[in-house]
Amino acid sequence: MNNYGKDMNNNKNTASSEAKSPWQQLTLAEFVEQRNGVPLGHANSLRNMLSRSLGAGSFAEFWRHWNPIWGYGLGKYVYAPLRRILPSFIALIMTFVVSGALHDLAAMAIRRSVMFFVTPWFFLLGLGVVLGQLMRLDLSQRSWWLRATVNITYLVLCLSITLLAKQLFAPS
Repeated sequence: MNNYGKDMNNNKNTASSEAKSPWQQLTLAEFVEQRNGVPLGHANSLRNMLSRSLGAGSFAEFWRHWNPIWGYGLGKYVYAPLRRILPSFIALIMTFVVSGALHDLAAMAIRRSVMFFVTPWFFLLGLGVVLGQLMRLDLSQRSWWLRATVNITYLVLCLSITLLAKQLFAPS
């Protein structure tokens, strides 16, 4: 996701943790430019987002660069309020769950049928971020291609587990 959830060792809700993080003080346009390296709406915005996300040295960094507009809203309206009452790793996973639920709701509105697929997938993606942080995963010194391969594998693995679980637990 973004800078939120970065410090997994700080699980206490202290007065200092309630102060706004530097990313929370940015406007959306400043936030997007910081993440993509180009202004909001720039022709290279998508290219930069994909290159920075896929080439990220960790799963947390992947999400700091992926879809910065969505990430800004999640950070401001979901993660930050949850972080005030929950440990950072739980707030981070819950932010992924809320994001997944919103994606499922959008898909249900389009399909006009009940769908509950993206939420569990995003739960696993959030869990991957937390586990990556606990394992201190840092591929930043590796080649871009290796980092991209690891990040794509992480996305596909979480998707595959979700698909398998859907087949195993879906009503017949």
